[in-house]
Amino acid sequence: MVALPAEIDVTNCDQVHDQLVAAFEPGVGIVIADLTSTVFCDSSGVHAIMRAYERAAARDLQLWLAVSQDGSVRRVLQLTGVGRIMPVYPSLQEAMSAA
Repeated sequence: MVALPAEIDVTNCDQVHDQLVAAFEPGVGIVIADLTSTVFCDSSGVHAIMRAYERAAARDLQLWLAVSQDGSVRRVLQLTGVGRIMPVYPSLQEAMSAA
């Protein structure tokens, strides 16, 4: 599980990507990105998450997202189609239970 910051934008999107990729270690099958405390994510943040997803897929790993149902982050992910590509859970607890 990787806890992501309250805001993800152009100033920290590379760090977010690096945090996610650092979790792709041998023996790990699923990485859960915890965005439940994230209140803002712009297009550069979505792009960072998608790049991490592609890196995970290349290593036969899964990247799942835990995103609160309320708020703009869930809406941005819906509008960009991220939820059709990778699992998006409404809470960290539900994502961890599914894993």
